[in-house]
Amino acid sequence: MEKHSSALKVMVIDDSKTIRRTAETLLKNVGCEVITAIDGFDALAKIVDHHPHIIFVDIMMPRLDGYQTCALIKSNRAFKSTPVIMLSSKDGLFDKAKGRIVGSDQFLTKPFSRDELLSAIRAHVPAFNIVQTAQ
Repeated sequence: MEKHSSALKVMVIDDSKTIRRTAETLLKNVGCEVITAIDGFDALAKIVDHHPHIIFVDIMMPRLDGYQTCALIKSNRAFKSTPVIMLSSKDGLFDKAKGRIVGSDQFLTKPFSRDELLSAIRAHVPAFNIVQTAQ
């Protein structure tokens, strides 16, 4: 029997194990359910199964980069309104502009802080008060 959780479902897509683990730890500590993916192809398969409330995606990944992944997510009617936050170690204007073109909702520069992650969630998924769900 599938267990449905009322926790905020957050997907983190990054080819860096360190970034995935860091984000997962920070988010689980405030009561989020975290789904991780190593690249865009892995993420697309998991998105359909898990229906995350918000997605964080790295720009530079092998096989399917963050821009392509975001564009595919946003072109799917079922996930068009799901917030996608781009992650990059570069803080360039070009990267931010390209992210907007493919439909991203926000851009965070790595390394990100706990507060930056939580503030992005609060901004894009206001129905979830993650501070109150922390145990």
